[in-house]
Amino acid sequence: MDIKEKKQYEKLILTPVNKLIPQLAIPTIISMLITNIYNLVDAFFVGKLGTSASASVGILISVQAIFQAIGFMYGHGSGSNISVFLGMGKQKEAHKTASLGFYSALIFSIVPMILGLIFLTPFMRFLGSTDTILPFAKRYGIYILISGPALSLSCVLNNIMRYEGKAFYAMIGLVSGGVLNMIGDPIFMFGFNMGIDGAGLSTALSQYISLGILAYMFWSGKTISKIKIKYLVWDAHRFMIIIKNGLPSLIRQLLNSLSAMMLNVSAMPYGDAAIAAMTIVGRVSMFVGSTMIGIGQGFQPVSSYNYGAKKYKRIRNAFKFTFILAEIVLGILAIVCFVFPVEIIRIFRDDPKVIEIGVVALRFNCIAIIVQPIGVLANMLFQSIGKSKIASFAASLRSGLYYIPILIIMPKLIGITGLQSAQMIADLLTAITCIPLVFAFFKKLPKVDEKVQIDEVYLRQDDTRI
Repeated sequence: MDIKEKKQYEKLILTPVNKLIPQLAIPTIISMLITNIYNLVDAFFVGKLGTSASASVGILISVQAIFQAIGFMYGHGSGSNISVFLGMGKQKEAHKTASLGFYSALIFSIVPMILGLIFLTPFMRFLGSTDTILPFAKRYGIYILISGPALSLSCVLNNIMRYEGKAFYAMIGLVSGGVLNMIGDPIFMFGFNMGIDGAGLSTALSQYISLGILAYMFWSGKTISKIKIKYLVWDAHRFMIIIKNGLPSLIRQLLNSLSAMMLNVSAMPYGDAAIAAMTIVGRVSMFVGSTMIGIGQGFQPVSSYNYGAKKYKRIRNAFKFTFILAEIVLGILAIVCFVFPVEIIRIFRDDPKVIEIGVVALRFNCIAIIVQPIGVLANMLFQSIGKSKIASFAASLRSGLYYIPILIIMPKLIGITGLQSAQMIADLLTAITCIPLVFAFFKKLPKVDEKVQIDEVYLRQDDTRI
């Protein structure tokens, strides 16, 4: 056991969960918030170009979700396996898994970029662009498509580092890109008079710079797992395990993309103001929800590593602590959004119609935010320990099996209120569904910890040192 493995063992096995999870979660939360802040900054500056331009940002959310889906599938799929391998003391297997996951994501992220650029106009129409939104969506979309592979690969590297417990290094890469984008937006858009092209260029540059910083963390030896060509060995079994464990992330992100398209299509009868309002509410809700994702991602390496090390009591304690922490944090944020919806919406677009539609939607989403933790944590728990079928099912609920049918049916029954309340209803149903799944899992989980090879190696080294 080398020094890096020893430190990881001491962190993920021996550190109390009430100290460890915040320690892992805080850098991830910062990363998620900064990432979402620069999305909000895009919405803020683009909103100054008009309602149709503001709506175009919402159109492209689903495109970014496609590239994130690829990155999260290979990132979570390889990362969860890497963490289990490291928990078992199998470092070389971790190297092979990391390399296969990274290069697979590289290949599969180039395909949607090329297809999107070739069929740009029909693609933007398909995503819900109206005649007035289309010119902005096409110009902004070119940059989003070009930066897509960088976004996918950044997601892979970020997730592998998180599963190793190296959330701080992941934070540096993502935060650097986010800060650069926030600086670049006003410079390119207004300083160089590039308009929406400036927002797109700033996003693309920041994505590639962020990828470079994250890659440096691996190739400079700051991580345990290594990504190198010499470890890239085609192994169909290993590839299928990565796909299997990453499938919940792929499903979740693709459904996020599909639901974003459906939201735009459902909002079209109510005009550009409705699309802009729902885009803004979606961005704000995503910003708040990213805190939940960050907290949950602090829990994931603890659950996967300890599952590999057969420390079952620690998994129970970690889940309970994470759930309580998430409810407290999200509850506070939901209250703030519920009390100040007008002020929040007005930051992005001071249009009376946009504000009128957005305020109601944001208040409904505040209720959704409060019930999110159980659904998100259930999905993350099952995915991190390799229970891909149940994780895939849990991942499909919030943005797919519940949300999309509700989005189609409810506006027909109660008009725009159905559009505004769809996410709240979907989140409530997701929570109700996931509660019995979590209870059933912990009921079957062994109550007594077991010793594995890495425990013996650590104890032998400790005895030698004494």
